[in-house]
Amino acid sequence: HPPPESGSAGSLSLGSLGLLRLFGASWSWSLAAGLGVYLGTGGWRYLYVVVRTAKRDIIGLYVLLRVKLALWHHIRNRNTIPSIFAQTVVRHPDKPALVYEATGETWTFSQLDQISNAVAHWALSQGWTAGDVVALFMESRPLQVALWLGLAKVGVEAALINFNLRRDSLLHCMGVSASRALVFGAELVDAVSEVSSSLSESMVRFSTGDLRPDQMAALKCHPLDSILASAPRNPPPCAVSKGFNDRLFYIYTSGTTGLPKAAIVVHSRYYRIASFGYHSFRMRPDDIIYDCLPLYHSAGNIMGVGQCLIHGITVVVKKKFSASRFWEDCIKHNCTVVQYIGEICRYLLSQPVRPSERQHRVRLAVGNGLRPSVWEAFMERFGVKQIGEFYGATECNCSIANMDGKVGACGFNSRILPNVYPIRLLKVNEETMELVRDKQGLCVTCRPGEPGLLVGRINQEDPLRRFDGYASQDATRKKIAYNVFKKNDSAYLSGDVLVMDELGYMYFRDRSGDTFRWKGENVSTTEVEGTLSSLLGQTDVAVFGVNVPGVEGKAGMAAIADSTGNFNCNSFLKEVQQALPPYARPIFLRISPCVDTTGTFKIQKTRLQREGYDPRLTTDQIYFLNSRAGRYELVTEELYNAFEEGRISL
Repeated sequence: HPPPESGSAGSLSLGSLGLLRLFGASWSWSLAAGLGVYLGTGGWRYLYVVVRTAKRDIIGLYVLLRVKLALWHHIRNRNTIPSIFAQTVVRHPDKPALVYEATGETWTFSQLDQISNAVAHWALSQGWTAGDVVALFMESRPLQVALWLGLAKVGVEAALINFNLRRDSLLHCMGVSASRALVFGAELVDAVSEVSSSLSESMVRFSTGDLRPDQMAALKCHPLDSILASAPRNPPPCAVSKGFNDRLFYIYTSGTTGLPKAAIVVHSRYYRIASFGYHSFRMRPDDIIYDCLPLYHSAGNIMGVGQCLIHGITVVVKKKFSASRFWEDCIKHNCTVVQYIGEICRYLLSQPVRPSERQHRVRLAVGNGLRPSVWEAFMERFGVKQIGEFYGATECNCSIANMDGKVGACGFNSRILPNVYPIRLLKVNEETMELVRDKQGLCVTCRPGEPGLLVGRINQEDPLRRFDGYASQDATRKKIAYNVFKKNDSAYLSGDVLVMDELGYMYFRDRSGDTFRWKGENVSTTEVEGTLSSLLGQTDVAVFGVNVPGVEGKAGMAAIADSTGNFNCNSFLKEVQQALPPYARPIFLRISPCVDTTGTFKIQKTRLQREGYDPRLTTDQIYFLNSRAGRYELVTEELYNAFEEGRISL
């Protein structure tokens, strides 16, 4: 077969017939291997696994090979995401690329290309060159895509900042990426004003949207909209020296170090994530994706928008998720694919029944964090035929996908040929989360049914196995373990505990370290502790997540030392609302005379986590954040029972 167009859904150097022959050979080999093991060891259970999983594994191998061959093709030709997008524009010049749901504005592929060209010319006029970084701080909209894409056309890297961040966290994100400029949306002018005096004088600032002249003068910013309107729309004149494994942009992720870490996303990683999603869940060029996830996240910007840039799929961008408008939006725009995080599906199920929830054309929901009970209820109520659940952090090299709809599983690894995709669940010390090692100093692999830390073997020469890390070298080192599978090798530590069943299906169990998941965000307990302690005059504070029945993720709880008895919930809430984004604000408070510490003054949380928000287990006062009333309320035994029985919603 002649090689198809680069960047297309069939972008391979191996034809379909060749792949089918390869899979036939793989099937034969797998069956022979299974029979050999069976005959040699009497392992009938292994043969059972082969029979049950061979078809699934062949599909997985097909996807793996298809993506890997495409990656090598693009590396060999020194392609980048902008050059792949240019080929998409040639194929679909007048097709809608991005639709902004808030205004109904539609950008065709040609228009997106032209606006991103204007961005590239603007970047060149500022004197920025390959390797420079520009921070983007705005709510989700098509312009955000045009900005980072246009910057990438001239080798400039974007730092995609969470629009919920404020003060110290916001300053940290701009500082850790060494951003030379800031582009912010008018809707975030108050957040920028709070940190304006702390920004470097050399950091040039641009605003998009409607700002008053006095606001622009106070912030010393320039109007980007008018600048782009007058910029040339033809391709930029410069030739970018970057390749497929060079940096594209930064996405921030919370980790055990406290403040957000700037994860490096290279061009090949962007392509890999988007293409795995496309092929794993059998998306089609004529699909229309409803993307209500924030574009500063990899789910919204890569798994969602990536289908537009690489595969020519139309993507509807929603500024903010709305449970009440979700299905109406899907009907309005004829969407066939929706994106979710676990919380979104639960919010939709909690909505009153509406006729629109069965009148849509959605056949596929793609995302992560969907609990088994919500999974089946979601499919049955809304008539969505396929759930495309996956696991994968922005920076990880051990992503997995549920390709065959196994309820509750976030993916799988082959039990027949486990080394084809070298990821493992490793035993850890439950108290310290340190890897357990054998007599040879190597890590110990979990057996089916045993929870373990997910890791992926690192190979920087393989685009599927490389780990690009973070802007901080120290943060990068903490995510790498050595002598894992064999002597002198290295592996990426996901920080997440999963469990694998006999057939190789994997299920998410928990997050290790100092983070927990709430409202679709990773909450760093270290960061929240530091903020609260500062607000309270350096008081001891312990922050942790607690399970609430029927609620996705863990609700944040803060144990606060108050030896004077003068703690005021109302004034505390006002300060917290200014200092922390909504998802990081503690839902429960525990006011104690003191907080347990170790001999080296480290906060101890084991007892606090065990007792949770149950007022029967302590004489401390426990409060609950009633968001509707806008205040903290005392948790009584009656209120506690209401939480346990699901009669009060969080």
